[in-house]
Amino acid sequence: MPRTPNEFAVHLLMEGGHREEVRFPTFQDFQKWYNSALMPKVDSHELINVPIKNIQQEYLVVRPSRILAIRVEPVFTSSVERFT
Repeated sequence: MPRTPNEFAVHLLMEGGHREEVRFPTFQDFQKWYNSALMPKVDSHELINVPIKNIQQEYLVVRPSRILAIRVEPVFTSSVERFT
């Protein structure tokens, strides 16, 4: 039985080598942000908000055209794997 991640860490690699990590509670939440906020403006130089999970009302603001790569990593808070 596969384990279920507790959240997803999204690593943004930006132009100039800057890296940022934000977390989403579910993969669907990440997909919703990606499809609604990032993809429509992928070539834009306008700033968009990237929600920061742990701090409400605080946002990371980036230019979509400056994001070079995105890595999505499942995060498990349990260190014990259980096999059935």
